[in-house]
Parts: sequence; C-alpha cells; structure tokens
Amino acid sequence: MASNKVKAQIKKTNVNKKKKKTVKIDKGIVHIHSTTNNTIVSISDINGNVVAWASAGTCGYKGSKKATPYSAGLAVAQACEKAKNTGLKSVIVSVNGTGQGKDTAIRSVDAAGLEITEIQDNTPIPHNGCKPPKKRR
Repeated sequence: MASNKVKAQIKKTNVNKKKKKTVKIDKGIVHIHSTTNNTIVSISDINGNVVAWASAGTCGYKGSKKATPYSAGLAVAQACEKAKNTGLKSVIVSVNGTGQGKDTAIRSVDAAGLEITEIQDNTPIPHNGCKPPKKRR
C-alpha cells in the first residue's frame, strides 16, 4: 500500500505544471546596472514586466572577471538574444551605475541588432548627502 501512495503523489506533481506564456512585444526597455564588481542586464516591456535578463556571472565568469567590459558585452548579447525571440525590435536603454562595462553594454545593444531610440542615465548622484566611506588602504 505504501508504494501506491507514492505513485499517487508522483502523478499529482506532474499534473500541476504550468505553460509559459509567449508574449509578442516590439518596444522595450534595456536596464543596465553596472557596478564595480558585476554588470546586470534586464530587458522589459514598456510596462516594466521583465522578458529576459542576464549578468556577467550567468555567462560563466567568476570573481574579478565579472567586472570586465568584455563580460558585460557578453551579458547584454545573451539577454538580447532571449528578448529577440519575443519579437523585440526597438529599445530604450536605461543605464545605472559607474562600472567599467557601462559603455560596452550600450554598444553591445546596438551590435545585437536592436534599434536604440533613447539612452537614459539614471546613476544616483549625491548632492552633498551622506559622508562617503573611508578610502581603501
């Protein structure tokens, strides 16, 4: 009897799988978050629903290699390929951060075949706000 209960539980778990919705979009936003240690790219539609994302870490880089401009370019290319499958053609690029991969990421969006309609820089700049941390020794 114990084996029948196990089989019943296995069958129930297989039934509850949901199918992914394929959404066709033609305009989107590429959010590039570039820090000193990593570059994270997420592509969303105009409403802000994320369609595809990638980072330097998901491309296979570890440690200090994630901070390089080359890895940022690969992350953008990987995210753009995922987003192109949904029919994406033109994008607004929104950049945040001061990392090394910022410029390369913008160039990679253009190289991936997406039309850039606007570039926004949303990097937070303090107007004499908090005291910065001590200088690294």
